[in-house]
Order: sequence, then structure tokens, then C-alpha cells
Amino acid sequence: MATTTAQTVPMLTPDDRCDRCGAQAYVQVDLVKGGGLLFCVHHYVAHAAKLSPLAKQIHDESHRLTDV
Repeated sequence: MATTTAQTVPMLTPDDRCDRCGAQAYVQVDLVKGGGLLFCVHHYVAHAAKLSPLAKQIHDESHRLTDV
């Protein structure tokens, strides 16, 4: 099962871009079989159900969009 963490992965920066559309990435998915993917929140939400069983770890910083 995938875990969500904010401590073991460095914070994503504006240079990190969504692998699907090129927007700023707020979610990093490390895959069980190796490698990883970056997603904007829109594309992560759209694919989360399919990604979860394939993920070793999910690093979600989407809260940064609503933090004041």
C-alpha cells in the first residue's frame, strides 16, 4: 500500500513539472517497480485510483495551493 509523506522527499519546486501536461507538479509518485512520476493536482486526482496500487510512496504537496 502506498504511503503519503512530507518528510522523506525534498519539497517540490516550481521547476518540477507534471509529466502529463507540464504544469507545476505538486504530487510525486514513486513506483514500486522503480522510477517515479510527477503530477499537477488535476492529473493526480484524475489518475489516483490507478496509481495507488502501483505506488511505493506518494508525496502530496497539494495543500500548498490552499495554505495561506
